Amino acid sequence: MKEIDFFGLFISPFLLWGVAAFLLLLLLRVLLGRLGVYVHVWHRPLFDLSIYLILLFLLVSLARRLSL
Repeated sequence: MKEIDFFGLFISPFLLWGVAAFLLLLLLRVLLGRLGVYVHVWHRPLFDLSIYLILLFLLVSLARRLSL
């Protein structure tokens, strides 16, 4: 994993994956809200955090698999 050079500023790829996972989470939250899944969730912020971490793990795993 190499850093991304953005006009002399080195950015970690993990930051970009984190932003991508957050954007996916926003879309997924809208979908889950419309489907009524949050009615069955006990602690919504904890549920959202766990979904974010799962998405982040999947993105990093996919990026590692594609780079090999």
